[in-house]
Amino acid sequence: MIPIPSSKHKIITSLLAEGYSTRDIERKTGISKSTVSRIRKEVESNKENIKTGRPAKLTPQDRRRIAHQIETGRLDNAVQAMEFINSVNSTPVCAQTVRNALKKEDMKAVVKKKQPYLMDSHKKARLDFAFRYVDWTVDDWKKVIWSDGHQWVWKKKGEPLSDRTVCPAVKHGGGSIMVWGSMGWEGVGMLIEVIGRMDSNQYVEILESGVAESREKMGLDGESFYFQQDNDPKHTSAKAAEWFESNGIQLLQWPAQSPDLNPIEHLWMQMKYRLRNNYERPPKNIHDLWDRMVEVWNEFPPESCQDLIESMPARCAAVIKAKGGHSGY
Repeated sequence: MIPIPSSKHKIITSLLAEGYSTRDIERKTGISKSTVSRIRKEVESNKENIKTGRPAKLTPQDRRRIAHQIETGRLDNAVQAMEFINSVNSTPVCAQTVRNALKKEDMKAVVKKKQPYLMDSHKKARLDFAFRYVDWTVDDWKKVIWSDGHQWVWKKKGEPLSDRTVCPAVKHGGGSIMVWGSMGWEGVGMLIEVIGRMDSNQYVEILESGVAESREKMGLDGESFYFQQDNDPKHTSAKAAEWFESNGIQLLQWPAQSPDLNPIEHLWMQMKYRLRNNYERPPKNIHDLWDRMVEVWNEFPPESCQDLIESMPARCAAVIKAKGGHSGY
């Protein structure tokens, strides 16, 4: 192979850099295509061997240290990770650099679920509940009436979407509806509107009608059953306790701060989704919102409730595994 002059070599590499093809360079320089192809391979090989760009500010060891801090719960986000790594490294980095490093460790940012804060006393009560009922079968859970209250908001025109809102914008004003509902193995029970601010007196009135009608609707009339409620002061008041005792109703010993153990919470989520997506237009007013809520509630088939109730053994097991912590449900 006869070497070509360095001047022509420079011309060829320049033309290659400008994007000319092998054939075009042959025409312009008179150098054979084979020689031009050989020089192209040399240039491309050199490009692959030359590292371009600035050196990484975080070493693989730095990335692993940050990832370990997040995986063990010592850090929650990229800003905290940035502060941590800057405290031990001499070269400071920004939060975006940390985010990029975490992506290389196969980690990604997700929205953190809102969970109630659990003190040691809460964890102990949750563990006690889980151990008490962990051996219950689905047949046992079929004899429970699950209850809960929920607030539904009719948002004002122009108000941005937030965790507070349920329905899309409407034309006039705003308002909210507080409801009490229940469910069992055979489907949903009664949905009752709470008038004004609920106190122990109104709660007992709701129980008077809601529990009796829900029992009948769920096929539990005349059978022994358990009633579930959370530890709201209205629910645990002396007046409510007296009503349960006089009516011979057994209560589940429910632990505080435990919405993840109540399957009806997921039914509210399904209801929220249907209210948002089943109607082409927003509700005209708060009465229209109530009508839609009743319609959606009564459309839930028994299977919707059964799928949720069947998860109770797994929920108890998850709390035990988490040593009283959040179950993940």
